[in-house]
Formats: sequence, structure tokens, C-alpha cells
Amino acid sequence: MTFLASLAVRSALMLAMGLLLTSSLGRRSAALRHRVLATSLLFAAVVAPLSLTLPEWSVTLPARRVAAHPTTTPSTAPVKVDVAHPSPTPASAAAADITRIAFGIYLAGAALSGIALVVGLVRVRRLAVTARPVKDARWLGTLDVVARGYGLTRTIRLSRTDSDDLLATWGALRPHVLLPRHAAGWTTDRVHVVLCHELAHIRRHDWLVQLAAEVVRVALWFNPLAWMACSRLRRESEQACDDEVLGVGVGAGAYAGHLLDLVRQCRRPAAVWGAAMPMAHSSTLERRIAAMLNSGLDRRPPSRQALAIIAVLLLLVALPVAVVRARQAGPAPLSGTIYDVTGGVMPGVQVTLVDANDNRAAVRSIATGRFEFPSVAPGRYRLEAAVPGFRSLQHDFELREPGDWNRAITLQVGDLKETVTIRESRVAGAAPAAPDAAQRVRVGGNIRPPRKTLDVRPTYPASMREAGLTGVVPLEAVIGRDGSVASIRVLTAQVHPDFAVAAVDAVRQWVFTPTLLNGVPVEVVMTVSLTFDLEG
Repeated sequence: MTFLASLAVRSALMLAMGLLLTSSLGRRSAALRHRVLATSLLFAAVVAPLSLTLPEWSVTLPARRVAAHPTTTPSTAPVKVDVAHPSPTPASAAAADITRIAFGIYLAGAALSGIALVVGLVRVRRLAVTARPVKDARWLGTLDVVARGYGLTRTIRLSRTDSDDLLATWGALRPHVLLPRHAAGWTTDRVHVVLCHELAHIRRHDWLVQLAAEVVRVALWFNPLAWMACSRLRRESEQACDDEVLGVGVGAGAYAGHLLDLVRQCRRPAAVWGAAMPMAHSSTLERRIAAMLNSGLDRRPPSRQALAIIAVLLLLVALPVAVVRARQAGPAPLSGTIYDVTGGVMPGVQVTLVDANDNRAAVRSIATGRFEFPSVAPGRYRLEAAVPGFRSLQHDFELREPGDWNRAITLQVGDLKETVTIRESRVAGAAPAAPDAAQRVRVGGNIRPPRKTLDVRPTYPASMREAGLTGVVPLEAVIGRDGSVASIRVLTAQVHPDFAVAAVDAVRQWVFTPTLLNGVPVEVVMTVSLTFDLEG
């Protein structure tokens, strides 16, 4: 829904730009203003596909510092999420419901607007089908003269309907001028004025442009700027055709008189606004008459250079509008993926997020290893995770930049532990005691722990035995991928060197089966505690 709202804002920006530019061209020709509005409506329609296809340019807005909480409804109790089918939190479920309702309202509004447009088209087409073709030589002769004057080569149909109100042009490939039934009594001058106006619409392709604008309005029915742009586009097209009529030599006063009479006779043209181009409507009459009587207005059609400049200007506005993404650094969903050291994903891992106030929230990674906390504000946090066979994770971090909300976590293979006791009698020559059985941490998941295949018993140092000394030697050994002991280090300095040497010499000779993680041999750290003790 956020993406749809973003597209609505982008289209609104293009419409606002078109309306502002149109208003700034008040002294220029109506034809130029019409083209500006038509181009802005076009870019308002294509800004959505442009934003989907062009590379994204993100602009990060400063983050608003708020009290750091892991979720919008923080709780110290873990939030359980099923591995295969994550259960939404109440906040995310409510947001999803609002999104569905809003989308349903949008579809209903678009459907109603589309139905109204289709009904208008059907109504006009029905009138056109039932209309009687005009065979009056006076009308046909004037039509031929005006068409040749405009350079029109398409076949134009003239028909008289049974309506008292309909005086309009519709159609693109086969344009059709629909006349009211009282048109038979018009004077030759009025016939000439009406045909000059209606054929100007045909030459300018106004019906097709207006229909495309109405389709855009259907898609953006919730935006008042779309309605304003369509209404203004229709008004500018009528005024542009008025300029065309004045341009062929019709006097402004005479034309205004004809237009006023036509408005009186055609009282309800608004019923077919969405499907035809009605010539006479009272709502625009005053403005149009004022414009045609104003000799200081520019009535020239726009040049190709002017149209190109307008198109480039609006394109330069549309491209940044389409590609710029304004992002604020949080609150945002905190998500990531959990891997092991071989790069495999790890499902079912409980991840706990702890904020600065020790509030906790927990989720489990899904089958792809992904986890997500619904809404996390900027601040300092700690991620915790514990999986049998892996080292416990405690990762402190800070959320500031947008990229901080997406994290990758690699769990390291856990430590093995083994305790060995070397017990000797205080009597010389006594047999040494056998080492205790190894004690290992239980490993789960995809780890196959190593198994010792060669065990060498440490020898009690004779000097220490004669002196009656005992000791404990803690060691850390790294078991290599082949199962041999790769390195050893003593973990404390509080032990006699003779005990340390004896312990290291024995452990270095131990051999294990390889430790397998997802079937791949890996190194593993083993902690060994060797106790040298004397009996008696």
C-alpha cells in the first residue's frame, strides 16, 4: 500500500505541475495551454511504469529520534512465530486489514468512475446509431468547404439526433458531428460557425485526447487534481477551437451571439461530457465570450518548437519524480537472514532483540532463514541467538542509516568440551588412573560432532609427583578439517609449566573424525580441562 500511495503522490506532483504551468500561460494561446495539460496528464499516467523500470535514486531523510523499542507494541514476552507460516503481530495484522480496505475502496471508486465513462460512451454511440444522416446540400457544401480549409481528408459524418441538447463531436478514425434536431432551422452563418468549431476539434484530435484524460481520471479518481485537470483540459480545448473560428474570419461579436443562442437551446450537454465534445455549455460561456472579445490575447497555434520545449520541461520534471525515493531512517522493519559458516540458511532459530531499556522481543527464522521484527525505531540494540552446536550470539549494533535495518548473521560452530583427570598414587610405581570419559556439549541441527579415534593419556610429571603437587590445566585446541589437532594454547598462567607441557604433549596426539556442518568438514574449537591429582 505504501508503494501505491507513493505512485499517487508522484502522479499528483505531475498534475500540480501541469496546472501551475497552465495558469502561468494565461496570456498565451489556449491551444498551448491545452497541450501543456494534455502532456502533464500523459506523464501523470506514465510516472508509475517509469518508477518501476528506471533505476531508483534514494534520498534519506533525517531519522526522528524516538524512544527505542523493538516493536510498536513492545513486550517482554517473546513473540512466537511459526517457522513455515509466520504469525503476524496485532499491529501488522491491523495494517494489513487497513491496506485491504483501502485497496477495496480504491477499486470500488475506479469501477464506478469507469462505469460512468462507459455508460456515457454507450449513450452517445446509441444516439449516433439512431441519428439520421444530414443530406441537406447547404450543410454538406459548408462541411466540404470547411474541411478543405482545415486540410482534413478523413470522412466526416453529419447526423441529426432526436435530442434537443446534443451538439458535439465524437470519434477518432471516423469522426462524427452530432446535431440537435432543431439544427434544420439554423441560418447559413450559424451552420458555418458550428462546423468551423466542430471540425477544429476533429483537426486537433480533441476527442481522443479528452477520452485518454478521462481514463487517467478514472485511475486517479480519488485525486481532485485529476478532476481539475480534465475539466480545465475540456475548457481549453473549447477555447482553442473558438480561436480557430475567429482565425478563419468570423467576427468576435457575431460568434459570441451565435454561441449564446446555442447555449439557450442546448441546456443539458453535461450528460455526455465524458464521451463527446459538446460545443455549448453555460458554465464556460462567460469565460469563453470574454476571451473571444479580448483582442489582446494570443490566438496563434503553438509552434513545434514551443511544444517540444514544453514536452522536455515536463519530462525533466517527470524523471526525477519517477526515480527519487525519499526514505526516512526508521522506524522500519528490522529483518535479516541467519547463515552457518558454510553459507547455508538456518530456519527455526529464535532471535531476540533487546533495546537500551532491556525490552525484549523474539521471532523465529522461517524456512529461508529470514527473520523480521515489524517496526523498529532508530537506536542501539542487541541481537541474541542460541542454537545447540553453535556459539551463542550477542551482537550489539546501532540503527541509523537505511541499510542498518537489513542484517546478515553467521553463527559460528560451537565449542567442544572435554575433561580429563590424571590421577596417580603417592606410592611410587602405582599404575596411573585412566582418564574420565569425555563430556561434550550436545550438538543439534545439521552438525555432526567429531568422535575421538585416538586417545593418548597424559603422563604425570615425575618432578610434580615427587613434590606432591597437583594442578588443573585448561587448554583450547583447534580440531582441523582432517580431525587432527591443529593448534593448542594454555588458557591460564596459574599453572606449573611441567603440568602444561605434559598436557599439551598428550592432547596434540589426539585424533578425531572430521566435524561436518551440512556435510562439509569445518574446524571446531575444543576446550579441554586436564586435572593432575594424587591419591593418598
